[in-house]
Amino acid sequence: MEAPVFEEIDPASDCDCPGCRHWRRVLPHSPAGRAPAHPAAHRALAVAAAAATGMLCAGQAAAAPTAVHAPHLPGVGAGGEPDTPQGPRAPLHGSTGAPTTPPAGAEPAAITRTEIIERAKTWVTAKVPYSTAYWSDGYRQDCSGYVSMAWQLPTNEWTGSLGTFAERITKEELQPGDILLFHNAADPQKGSHVVIFGGWTDDTHTRYTAYEQTPPHTRTQPTPYAYWSDSAKYLPYRYKGVATSAAGSPAAAPASHGVAGYPGRAMFRPGADNPYVTRLGRRLVERGFGTYYTTGPGPRWGEADRRGVEAFQRAQGWRGGAADGYPGPETWRRLFS
Repeated sequence: MEAPVFEEIDPASDCDCPGCRHWRRVLPHSPAGRAPAHPAAHRALAVAAAAATGMLCAGQAAAAPTAVHAPHLPGVGAGGEPDTPQGPRAPLHGSTGAPTTPPAGAEPAAITRTEIIERAKTWVTAKVPYSTAYWSDGYRQDCSGYVSMAWQLPTNEWTGSLGTFAERITKEELQPGDILLFHNAADPQKGSHVVIFGGWTDDTHTRYTAYEQTPPHTRTQPTPYAYWSDSAKYLPYRYKGVATSAAGSPAAAPASHGVAGYPGRAMFRPGADNPYVTRLGRRLVERGFGTYYTTGPGPRWGEADRRGVEAFQRAQGWRGGAADGYPGPETWRRLFS
């Protein structure tokens, strides 16, 4: 059998995305006069080079010319975007696609948990396509770029560097805005991925709301702990820049009455015990969603509170992760308006 012959190509010279810069370094040059082509059109040669040098996100395989996305992501088809290397650490990119280098000595900004989740939601709403290109906010459109955006980091990080901006925590310490990270140091192409923890969906802590960037676009959905596959390899981390109060608890919005009084998601999680839970429960009863209470609403968050909130969210027409039973700012606004 004759050995396969690969056509020599040049990646398009006018594209400055990380993928094209990578292919310009590793692919052979074409003979003079041959029209250049984007490397995405030559999967056979591309995946061979990627296997040696690239880093793929979310377990994308580069084992054969017909490689498809790993089947561990339910609902993700094999006909989506081609396998692409996960980008390395890189500066933010402006609207023209040119790198925007942060000022010398720039440090990651402090950010609250509520802000992290709200930033994560912006990509879910926009259905940002999974890619190694850059979104209009300057962040790379892969899983680690997504976390970089949600944490408001001054640069685009990758699964091998996100841990340097965070500290290891335990499963019991997880709170919204933390991450679950699997970085396969031996071979970053195989399984490396990261998701944002949005909060537990049950009292047994076996499922949680995950915000993640994965083909075909950003999504949020209930996810088994710690992930659909390689579950034992995902480790919980907390961003070092999470804003905390003087007592060390997550910073919350100023307490007040009415719509502006939303105190933050941390006040409505399993084990939470505070006046906001009582206030929420009483409002659910007033609005006709208190049928799950066997006794009057109290200060300790429980399943009756969660089911009442879920019923209210479904009454708004929300489904899936948007109706998880945990009140966010929009749920709070509608409930008290």
